Amino acid sequence: MAATIINCLTVIIGSLIGLVFHARIRDSIKEVVFISSGFISLLVGFSMALGSQSYLIVLFSLTIGGVIGYLMNIEGGILQLGAFFERVVRRGRPSVEQSASKNFALGFLNASVLFCVGAMTIVGAIKAGAEGDFELILIKSVMDGFMAIMFTAAYGIGVIFSAITILVYQGGLTLAGAWLAPHIGEAGLIELSAVGGVMVIMIGINLLNLREIKTSNFLPALLIVPILTSVSPWISAVFNSVIH
Repeated sequence: MAATIINCLTVIIGSLIGLVFHARIRDSIKEVVFISSGFISLLVGFSMALGSQSYLIVLFSLTIGGVIGYLMNIEGGILQLGAFFERVVRRGRPSVEQSASKNFALGFLNASVLFCVGAMTIVGAIKAGAEGDFELILIKSVMDGFMAIMFTAAYGIGVIFSAITILVYQGGLTLAGAWLAPHIGEAGLIELSAVGGVMVIMIGINLLNLREIKTSNFLPALLIVPILTSVSPWISAVFNSVIH
């Protein structure tokens, strides 16, 4: 858990630095930050997604997971959690504009997804829990800190609360690492990274205002991936036997 706590601290420090810039920069400069963050998210997302060895698994995972997420309205729940954190922060202070309130919740939402769906989160947490190897999480911590600066400069203080998501999700994976590693397998980790990459691409599209995508509703896809990965060899064997 030590590496995860360090990760949380780098996000908090990065968010505080970004908050200084957020308070000082004009709207025109904030637009530049949004565009920069959007294209970086696209670059990171594509590099992850293109590592897939089975685009069918990625497709079915996202489709099935997305349907489940929309039925559960996961994004709405996370936005409500962000709104709760905002009320705690602004308690006793004058009410803010609706746009500022939305940015707070979106900052928490997008940062939480970005920092938790990547391969480094899953692989790093499992390696830390199963092998005591913290190197990957520490590298991720530095990267997350810099991304937190950009996201906070764009969205505001809501990003800092993504440290709670990292602590719960990444910390949970670390504690369960020894049990998860043999169940997910190398193929599962590759496809998890690819699906996470597609979700990071969705964040980039949102940041660039190309289309509003409810990214969090696709989170169940991360649970579907290991299932499809484990049954895909059996399906392929059955398919080949039918053909021949």
